[in-house]
Amino acid sequence: MSDHTDHTEHNHTTTSNNGFIAFVVGGLVVAVLVVVWLFYGGSDLDGAQDVNISVEGAGEAAQSVGDAASDAAESTGEAAESAGEAVTPSE
Repeated sequence: MSDHTDHTEHNHTTTSNNGFIAFVVGGLVVAVLVVVWLFYGGSDLDGAQDVNISVEGAGEAAQSVGDAASDAAESTGEAAESAGEAVTPSE
């Protein structure tokens, strides 16, 4: 009689989730960078984008504009008072 031997092969394959972990870590890195960019307002950190504007020689023109704005504010206030009196019932 012949010897009979059963051979069974088991192939066990393990998969790793390294791709998923890399995707999550990449997303977190992008999110942190966006938050940092928003926190600093997207501006240069060394202040290279500072802008200083000065106007010289506009003294009389600036005074005229200031007077006109003051007069407009007074006129608006008087008009509001007149409108309020017109709406308020008299006794």
